[in-house]
Amino acid sequence: MSSSDIFIGETIGTAILILLGGGVCAAVTLKASKARNAGWLAITFGWGFAVLTAVYTSAPLSGAHLNPAVTLGIAIKDDDWSNVLTYWSGQLLGAMIGAALVWIAYYGQFLAHLTDREIVGGPGAQDVKSVEAREAKAGPVLGVFSTGPEVRVAWQNVATEVIGTTVLVLAVLTQGLNDSGKGLGTLGALITALVVVSIGLSLGGPTGYAINPARDLGPRIVHALLPLPNKGGSDWSYAWIPVVGPLIGGAIAAGIYNVAFA
Repeated sequence: MSSSDIFIGETIGTAILILLGGGVCAAVTLKASKARNAGWLAITFGWGFAVLTAVYTSAPLSGAHLNPAVTLGIAIKDDDWSNVLTYWSGQLLGAMIGAALVWIAYYGQFLAHLTDREIVGGPGAQDVKSVEAREAKAGPVLGVFSTGPEVRVAWQNVATEVIGTTVLVLAVLTQGLNDSGKGLGTLGALITALVVVSIGLSLGGPTGYAINPARDLGPRIVHALLPLPNKGGSDWSYAWIPVVGPLIGGAIAAGIYNVAFA
């Protein structure tokens, strides 16, 4: 795989992942959506199918890592760091593109939701006096773009992301690699999608299971930039957790693989 193939494949694949994954979050969250209040099962299966679609689409070009933690795990396993930054760059760009496409697809629903007084309160309800307070306050649609904890305990939130990502990356390394060892093959796509559903059902409750730094950081940046009325803050004080936790989990999974399976 050339560097250009990797970058293009990861950009396209991660954009599809976030478009469909963020799309199900928007469908369940936004007041004017036909799928509003469809619940956690819809979200977990929606993300699983998003992974399946994205992997099948991008695997021929890049091996379909679609996740910096997966890329890190494979790099540690193979001791090959030559394309890590190319993978990460495509993943972050693709995540931002996917989040922007969710905004376009649900543009009317975002406006209806964020101008509804039952959602955001009366005039000025979202106004805060300082940048710090605005960034700390998670907005009413931030969950469409990125994750957040139900109970904000930093060490536990990090641990939850580490545990979930370790399961994901270990599943990729042990079951999902193609014959060349560079990414997900056909069977690996299905296995990984089902693993993501399982993680969401079993471990997603505390933090929303980012288990992917690009999946959280790229859309969070887009949320901060989009001209959405009454959108509130992007919760940057939490943003490091769904980046650091999954990277630690990916490294742990590679360590387990090298000790137990190599």
